[in-house]
Amino acid sequence: MSENNSSLPFSSELTVEGHLIDSGIMSAIMDLIIKNNGSYEILDFKVGHRHEETSKARFKIYAPTELDFRRIQEGVHGHGCTSIMEKDAVLEPAEADMVVPDGFYSTTNHRSEVKLDGTWIEAKNQRMDALLVCRKDKGIWQAVCRKLREVKKGDLIVCGYQGLRIHPESKGRDREEFAFMNSDVSSERRVRIAVNKIARLILERRKSGGRVGVTAGPVVIHTGGAEFLAKLIGEGYIDFLLSGNALAVHDIEQALFKTSLGIDIHTGEPVEDGHRNHMRAINTVFRYGSIKGAVEAGVLTHGIFYEVVKKNIPFVLAGSIRDDGPLPEVIMDMSKAQAGYSEHAQNCSMMLILSTMLHGIGIGNMLPGWVKTICVDINPAVVTKLADRGSHQTIGIVTEVGTFLASLYQEIKTLEATVRN
Repeated sequence: MSENNSSLPFSSELTVEGHLIDSGIMSAIMDLIIKNNGSYEILDFKVGHRHEETSKARFKIYAPTELDFRRIQEGVHGHGCTSIMEKDAVLEPAEADMVVPDGFYSTTNHRSEVKLDGTWIEAKNQRMDALLVCRKDKGIWQAVCRKLREVKKGDLIVCGYQGLRIHPESKGRDREEFAFMNSDVSSERRVRIAVNKIARLILERRKSGGRVGVTAGPVVIHTGGAEFLAKLIGEGYIDFLLSGNALAVHDIEQALFKTSLGIDIHTGEPVEDGHRNHMRAINTVFRYGSIKGAVEAGVLTHGIFYEVVKKNIPFVLAGSIRDDGPLPEVIMDMSKAQAGYSEHAQNCSMMLILSTMLHGIGIGNMLPGWVKTICVDINPAVVTKLADRGSHQTIGIVTEVGTFLASLYQEIKTLEATVRN
């Protein structure tokens, strides 16, 4: 920290509140200031003494140039800092449908508030990479996160960082329980302990009424995980399913023909004309009009999507350019598919992302930061990519997804049996 802060022409007094020490927020703020040629002066620091108590800091930042000052302001804003004398947010009208002012504020997945007419308003539909659109309804301000394509001419758009504050998610008890993932214990042991923690989280959210979602890829089928994901759905542990055409096609192929990509699921050997089986599965579904139609006709009698239909849980299948068919339920309009995913993301308390980079990153961009997110994949790059793209709440587990699902189902049943006894 500079000893002669008064000589620096740009300054501002800020405040921040949260678990500033154990989550590393305060040290990150200080590092950011120094990195951008600034300095700081701590004016007040009140430390929370109990686990549930937050800490609060008041400090002043200094910078030698306007550019450095702006970079510091933008950076510390991301850690939840606000000005002591925060003014109302700056609102500018959209020039046309899907055209907004250049200074628009791009949202994070943290809980956000906008100051309007001196009052802090919490933004609805929180997600990253959106715009904040504000409007008055019967004299009361509202702020909503919207994608650029949803903006209409004249909508009032929040610009800059003035009158904005975010609340980064602090390290919670359940995340602390996953600290072992960074330890030196063996990979096998880490996965086993992680499965136990995830099973407990699912049971806790089920008990409290929280919604647990799954975003899954076709690897779930190829690795033998379909049986256990179907059981989790059928027995009420999963509340909704998000995926693409391939998961449904190969699940139905397996249920109808006992193959996955033409490979016998029991012997692991290719079967004669097996390469046709996924197309035969699609054809069967079209014959009965829908997946539900095939179930009601008694043709589809088990599997993930059989349980989805029988349990009547919502699902969204987002299409892609490589899809065969696709199945009748697959949404090929990407705007509508994203809207379907987003609707469930806003009402989710825990998300399991199972071996799908495409759909996993898609839902990750839509999830608010307070949603517990578990990503399981045999490829470490997939596991880390979500966090790298801003889904900081993601806990990654590097393992084969079929084995993971079998272990997870068994662990849930074991925990429930222990409670009963």
